[in-house]
Amino acid sequence: MIKVEKLVKSFHSGDSELVALKGMSFEVPRGQFLSVTGRSGSGKSTLLYQLGLLDDPNSGNVIIDGIPVFELNAREKTQFRLERLGYVFQDYALLPELSSLENVMLPLLMMGFTKAVAKEKSAQALTKVGLGDKLPNLPSQLSGGQQQRVSIARAIAHNPQIIFADEPTANLDTETADAVLKTFEELHREGQTIIMVTHEEEYSRRTDRVITLSDGEIVSDILQKK
Repeated sequence: MIKVEKLVKSFHSGDSELVALKGMSFEVPRGQFLSVTGRSGSGKSTLLYQLGLLDDPNSGNVIIDGIPVFELNAREKTQFRLERLGYVFQDYALLPELSSLENVMLPLLMMGFTKAVAKEKSAQALTKVGLGDKLPNLPSQLSGGQQQRVSIARAIAHNPQIIFADEPTANLDTETADAVLKTFEELHREGQTIIMVTHEEEYSRRTDRVITLSDGEIVSDILQKK
């Protein structure tokens, strides 16, 4: 489903250059739950941002369902992200003045869904992650784990091909993080493709496959027996 071809990403600061990704290549089949691990600065989030079309590489390409995504123009990339990809970030990225339901509805409305359809899809997604009774609540009225589950509902409401999760448990206590991981596991059992960045070994052990990065390169790629 995803083919990564010789991906290179570097950052410049004055006269110095940091090469964050050094010609990385791998493939991810449909329906796989992949975790990307490694020390801070190893290139995990940089890789996720390239795969999720949130940033452009210096060279190389990412092919999703046969489409070389970095050959798309800016408008096409935006449409591709909106329609086919879902994102979960460690800081939840919820708008504080909107209810749970409204936060999930917003990207659906941006895609062109009617308000009625967006409301129905959002309510279904929130119910799916166990928040069917929290639709009117503002983020400030929710726990950290509940806010993260709202962000998961927002990511899945439009039935994306791939969910990208960047350290989704980083700000959560152990019990709450476990509940969030169980939500991902349930989505995976239903066939969802998930790519998750995590520095927690106990969470990476719960995925199908673990890619470990070091200094912008893959140092191990392990399929785990489930």
